[in-house]
Amino acid sequence: MSDGKAVPSTGSEATHPDAVEGEDGYWREPDGVALKVSASDLERYTYCPLSWHLATSGHEGKSDAIEEGKQRHMEIHESMETMEMYRLKAKRNLLIWQWWFGIIVVLLIDTIAFRNLDDLDFDVVEFSKLLAMASVSSLLVGIAAVLAPWRQALNVQDPPTSSKAFEDSELIEPLFEPKDFKGGWFKGGWVEAALFIAAIVLALHAIALQFASNKEQASYVLAVTTVGWTLMASIRLQKALIDNNEAQILATKNNVEKGTEVAYSDDEDSASLLINAETGLRGRPDQIVIIDSEFIPVEQKTGKVPSKPHDSHVLQLLAYASLVETTTGQTPPYGLIRYRNDTLYTIPWDDEAKERLSTMVKTIQRTMATGGAKRNHDREGKCRNCSRRYACDQRLA
Repeated sequence: MSDGKAVPSTGSEATHPDAVEGEDGYWREPDGVALKVSASDLERYTYCPLSWHLATSGHEGKSDAIEEGKQRHMEIHESMETMEMYRLKAKRNLLIWQWWFGIIVVLLIDTIAFRNLDDLDFDVVEFSKLLAMASVSSLLVGIAAVLAPWRQALNVQDPPTSSKAFEDSELIEPLFEPKDFKGGWFKGGWVEAALFIAAIVLALHAIALQFASNKEQASYVLAVTTVGWTLMASIRLQKALIDNNEAQILATKNNVEKGTEVAYSDDEDSASLLINAETGLRGRPDQIVIIDSEFIPVEQKTGKVPSKPHDSHVLQLLAYASLVETTTGQTPPYGLIRYRNDTLYTIPWDDEAKERLSTMVKTIQRTMATGGAKRNHDREGKCRNCSRRYACDQRLA
């Protein structure tokens, strides 16, 4: 470690010559902000420090493989997003079906109860009026709750959850209330839905009791109402099954195992940038999935399938594992590298991996502060396949 400013070494110029190494080994600007190192920086630097330096100097990669990879990544994101949309619709329709099935059960119970009304000592007509008033009141309160921004006025806070860490990602959506839901004009959520359901149930009971003096009429009304609700519930169940089937087809296509939930997917526009301000590390994983209640980062690779994962890809994935840990406060046991759709490698996130990642981040920051990035190999084939070969003065023949 050094106490003064970094002095550029031979080779490539320093991009942050004023950076200073801290006691923890990380390099920071004079204002104390850690030098930014992205997961992509880790991949490029591990592949070739000089290629990384060219990228940071504004030399974009030029190759058909890069454009093909970008297109493939976007297709994967869109497919994942569509899969989660179908899963969400299936869950929503199943929940509505459960509510409506509950109403059907209540109606059936009422049918049995009405046959014993003669044994009950209360005014059925008056009780029916009370239920009707309660139904109207519940309906009016529900409408008012939708129209007025009462959550903002009462400063209602959403319960904190780990998934809120990825709140900018479009994939995380509760069943009824969107992220950071605060209501507002013509907006409703769980409370409003419960009020409307209560209004329906109370109204049905009020109508049924109006015919309670005539058991045959009451039974007929209840039977017709039950059949109607059963029909609507069946339609909801059918929609849920169709949506679930579509989700399963996409899950199979993307090699997503049963029970795996996608919590985050990178489209480079709306997905959250995960940041560790202490070390300067940042990045956007291709996906973050939930397996056995654990947040697991996934890195998608569209190139050739190797016999073992490339070191550059491993370092990139380790960066995402670290960012998931920092963002959620939960330590992922491992990360996943997927080559195309059929080859999956599990990379442990343990103490050795954390030390390896920390060392590489500090190395990149040192190079940013002192310069000296050089080609780290003597492989002509690697140089020929480098997308920044056109700008490299150390390229091999």
